[in-house]
Amino acid sequence: MLQELSIRDFAIIDEISLTFHEGLTVLTGETGAGKSIIIDAIQLLAGGRGSVEFVRHGAKKAEIEGLFIIDDEKHPVYEPFRDYGIEIDDGMIVLNRSITASGKSICRVNGKLVTLAILKEFGKTLIDVHSQHETQSLMDKTHHIDLLDMSAPEHIEKQKEEYLHLYNRYLELNQRFKKWNENEQELSHRLDLLEFQKQELENAQLSPNEDTELEEERSYLVNYEKIHHGLQTAYNALYGELKGVEWLRIAEQALQEQKELDPFIKEKSEQMTNAYFSIEELTFDIRNYSDSLQYDEARLNEIEARLAEINRLKKKYGPSVNEMLEYLDAIEEELEQITNKDSHLSKLEEEMKHTLQDAYLEAKLLHELRVEAANKLTAAIHQELKSLYLEKSEFRISFETDISANDDENMERVLNRSLKLDHNGLDHVQFLISTNQGEPLKELNKVASGGELSRIMLALKTIFSKHQGVTSVIFDEVDTGVSGRVAQSIAEKIHEVSIGSQVLCISHLPQVAAMSDYHKLIVKIEKDNRTATLVEDLAPEKKVEELSRMMTGSEVTDTAKDHAKELLNFAHQIKKDK
Repeated sequence: MLQELSIRDFAIIDEISLTFHEGLTVLTGETGAGKSIIIDAIQLLAGGRGSVEFVRHGAKKAEIEGLFIIDDEKHPVYEPFRDYGIEIDDGMIVLNRSITASGKSICRVNGKLVTLAILKEFGKTLIDVHSQHETQSLMDKTHHIDLLDMSAPEHIEKQKEEYLHLYNRYLELNQRFKKWNENEQELSHRLDLLEFQKQELENAQLSPNEDTELEEERSYLVNYEKIHHGLQTAYNALYGELKGVEWLRIAEQALQEQKELDPFIKEKSEQMTNAYFSIEELTFDIRNYSDSLQYDEARLNEIEARLAEINRLKKKYGPSVNEMLEYLDAIEEELEQITNKDSHLSKLEEEMKHTLQDAYLEAKLLHELRVEAANKLTAAIHQELKSLYLEKSEFRISFETDISANDDENMERVLNRSLKLDHNGLDHVQFLISTNQGEPLKELNKVASGGELSRIMLALKTIFSKHQGVTSVIFDEVDTGVSGRVAQSIAEKIHEVSIGSQVLCISHLPQVAAMSDYHKLIVKIEKDNRTATLVEDLAPEKKVEELSRMMTGSEVTDTAKDHAKELLNFAHQIKKDK
């Protein structure tokens, strides 16, 4: 969730710091006080489009910083963090966005500079903003199939993985087929290059691990004098009159002569005898090895020349002899394929055919699961719309899937490309709705009434917020144009969304404000002859006054306060019953 938000020199805001919590936080205040400016700041933090107009007059830059706490290590935001090599400590994510007076935008994620596009990747997994004017992903029909799949992950996710495995394999084979089917001139050039490389590597007569073994032998010859001197010094210190071995022998004999007189001497004399013979044997080993050493300058020159040749080849074919030999095997395989191009293309084409047929069968199963999920999702959305007093509305999930009941016919069409597969399988999905009985179904973004659009969006949000994994959902005046029982139903629905996600909501409806877990009042003041925005966390008695003002529009009367208290009690009971 978004825990801390700091805004400095942004529009009419000089400097504010806000703390947010789980559940539903409502922001209210007079028109122009700066409520939407705070949401604009959050949108910029999530990668929204910036402008120099956001920089407070007279300031060098506007700066926004947000702290997010992510408890779930499987949250989607972890994927871009892994992709871009940015660390998350204790589940804390800090997004920072600055816009200079010259229009330059500076973005940071956990202190690391990133591009605006990268910031947007992080932001879209953390924040989802919906307003009367910004529809986000639910209004984009290209995302509808993902939302459908998201509604039944336990059934669709595994099947989609099975399909994508085959589809991606087909794309890989198809790419190889195109490569091998390229023009003869390019293939001829490739053939000449491979034959030259093969000849050069074969002439080198490389053997496995040759470079490693030669480096070891070279190291020995280069350091021959040091090795020989070390061995001789050790041997001379151990062997000879009054040297190490002789002193050990004297000590061993002294203990042997007295071992019957003392149990301690007897025990230690045996240890000394073993040590003496062990050191004596070690001394002879050093002598024998030293005598066997030979320095061969011609061999060293031969090794240097061979390593120089190997290092020259490494620059072209690989960092080690073993990898160069593997490359030689790959060359021979590719040469065989080019030489027998027609046969190779025929095999590739046959494998492509079988892979595409298998992919179609998996795509069909995926389609059947989606149809089943669509029926359940449609019923759930109708139920949500009914609770929002849109009982006359009709919602439908439209499938643009042109398949028949005959699999052989469908497979033939897949093979001749008249029936195309893509990363989603066979399906193209779109959400359609009609809000008035007898009216035709239309795309979501063509629903005219703002009040109806708000309710439709809330119905969808209620269902999808459980699956989208977005940390913070923001509603910016989505309740505009509604009143009465519809206003109450919207209030309850927004609170329902907040049970699974942190929700921040700008509202003019007292019903929505009453359902809040936290209430922030945005006020505009004059400070040093400049307009500024302040934010006040409302205590219960202050909340009653604000609800009263929202009801009456200006003067707060005792009657309005009574109504506000009654509305708060009603909201408390609804939340208690959830």
